Amino acid sequence: MSRTRTALLSALALVAGTAGAAVAAIPQDVGALAVPCTVDYKVQNQWDSGFTAAVTVTNNSAAKLSWSVKWSYAGNQKVTSGWNARISQSGTAVTAANESYNGTLATGGSVSFGFNGSYSGTNALPTAFTLDGVACNVDDGGGGPTDPPEEPGDRVDNPYAGAKVYVNPEWSAKAAAEPGGSRIADQPTGVWLDRIAAIEGVGSGMGLRDHLDEALEQKGSGELAVQLVVYNLPGRDCAALASNGELGATEIDKYKTQYIDPIAAILKDSKYAGLRIVTTVEIDSLPNLVTNVTPRATATANCDTMKANGNYIKGVGYALNKLGDAPNVYNYVDAGHHGWLGWDDNFAPSAALFKQAATAEGATVADVHGFIVNTANYSALKENHFTINDTVNGASVRTSKWIDWNRYTDEQSYALAMRNQLVSIGFGSGIGMLIDTSRNGWGGTARPTGPGATTSVDTYVDGGRYDRRIHLGNWCNQSGAGLGERPQAAPVAGIDAYVWIKPPGESDGSSTAIPNDEGKGFDRMCDPTYTGNPRNNNNMSGALANAPLSGHWFSAQFQELMKNAYPAL
Repeated sequence: MSRTRTALLSALALVAGTAGAAVAAIPQDVGALAVPCTVDYKVQNQWDSGFTAAVTVTNNSAAKLSWSVKWSYAGNQKVTSGWNARISQSGTAVTAANESYNGTLATGGSVSFGFNGSYSGTNALPTAFTLDGVACNVDDGGGGPTDPPEEPGDRVDNPYAGAKVYVNPEWSAKAAAEPGGSRIADQPTGVWLDRIAAIEGVGSGMGLRDHLDEALEQKGSGELAVQLVVYNLPGRDCAALASNGELGATEIDKYKTQYIDPIAAILKDSKYAGLRIVTTVEIDSLPNLVTNVTPRATATANCDTMKANGNYIKGVGYALNKLGDAPNVYNYVDAGHHGWLGWDDNFAPSAALFKQAATAEGATVADVHGFIVNTANYSALKENHFTINDTVNGASVRTSKWIDWNRYTDEQSYALAMRNQLVSIGFGSGIGMLIDTSRNGWGGTARPTGPGATTSVDTYVDGGRYDRRIHLGNWCNQSGAGLGERPQAAPVAGIDAYVWIKPPGESDGSSTAIPNDEGKGFDRMCDPTYTGNPRNNNNMSGALANAPLSGHWFSAQFQELMKNAYPAL
C-alpha cells in the first residue's frame, strides 16, 4: 500500500557559517531544501493483532542537535515497544524523540527508528507528521492494512527490522570471561564458517546446525536474525596472508560440493524456516580483483591467478545461487570499504564486478538482498569534523595525505553512494547496506572533539579525524581502535543495520610466524615493526604486538576495544 501527500511549503534558503574563514563547504542544491522534512512510514510486518513499523525522517532544514517526530492514529493502534527512539503515546497521539546517540540530524540527513504495535479492526496509516512542530511531506511505500499477514519465513524488506539478532554463545562466553566483558557479552556477532570443518564444528565447537538450533531457542515467539559469514573461496584473500584459506586456487569444485552445497542443504531445512538467515558472502575477494591485480603497483601473483581463472567470480555466483534458494536467506555481498574502493578508478569498476559475480553460475541480482561494507575493518562510521567538500586556504581536503583524493571520508557516505551506484547498474532499488561497526568507534582520550587547525589541509584533517590509524591501508589488529556503534536496525535510510560481523576480540592475524594446520600464513602487516608496502604507502603497520592467529582470541585487543569504545561503555 502506498500513499503520498505533498504540502504547499515555501522554499527555504540555508545560510551556514563556518568555524573559520579558511574553511569552506561547497553549497548544497537549494532546490532540494524546499521541503523542510519528509517522513517514510512503512508497516513491515502485520498479523491479526499487531504490527511492526519502520519510520525514516529526512531533514531538509537547518541541522539539529535533537529532534521530535509526532503523528496521530485514526484507529486504536498502540505502540508497545520501540528502538532507536524514545516513543511515548497519549491517546492516539504518538511522539518519537531521539536517543542520546542519534540526536544529531544534519541538513539533508536522515534518521530511522522502528517499533512494534497492537491494533484491532483496521491498521490505517497515519497521514500527517511533524518534525519539531513543522509539517512534513509523507511518502510511505510500506505495507498497510490491506497487505496479507506476514507468515514465518516470508521475505521482508529488512531482515533486522522488528527482530532480535542471534547472540553466539561461544563468543559471548569468551567476552564475559574478560574483566568488564559482561557489558557487551550479550551483543549479536557473526558466526564465521571459514573452513569446511566449521559446518560440523571444529573440535568441540558448535557447528552450523548447533548454532541454528540455539537460534531457535533464542527466537522464542518473536522474529530473530542469525548472521553467518560464508568465507572459504579457493585461493582465499589473495593479497593478505594472515587470512589465507584451506582451498587451493583451482579447487572450485571442492568449494561447491563440500562447502556451499552442505551449507545450503542445512539452510533449506524446514526446521529453520522461521529464522531470518543473513549471510555475508566472501569478504575481501571481489575487491582484490580490482585493486591487487596487474598492472596495479599493489598487484600480487596470487590475485592475478584468481582473476585469470575466474574462481572468485564463479564461487561467489554459485554461493549466491544456492544459498538464495531458501526464501528466508538474505545474501549480503562484501563491498570492501571506503579506504579500499572509494577512489574514482576503483568505485565504478568494483560495482560492475559485483554485478558480474551476482549473475554468474546461475545467480541473478534477485539473489542479492544487499551489500556489507567495512567487514572486519576499522574505517570510521561518520567523520563529523570535515566533509569531502571542505577547502582550507583554497585547497580541497581531497588533497590531504589522509584522504589522498578519495571521494569519501567515512563508511556511511561510502555505503550510501555504493548503494546508489549498484542500483544504477541493475541491482534492485530495495537493496540495503550493512556496516560493520564492531571496531570503528575510535573513542577514548585520543578522540578529537573538534576540527583540526586550518593552517593546512593536513593539519585540518589529521586534527579532526576520528580514525586514528597511521594510514587507511592498515587493517591488522589496529592499535587505539575501539568498539563502534552497537548493533541496531535501520539506523538511517538505505542502511539495513549496523552490525558486529567481526566478533570483537578475535585476532586479524599473528604478529609473528606461527606454525598451524589452518592454512593461515604470516602477513607482515600484522607485525608492529613492519615499515609498510605500496598498499599503505610505506607506513608503519600500526598493529598490536603479541597477536595470535587470525580468528583466535586476543585478550589485549578486546580490552583495548572496550577502553576506546564510542559510544563509551
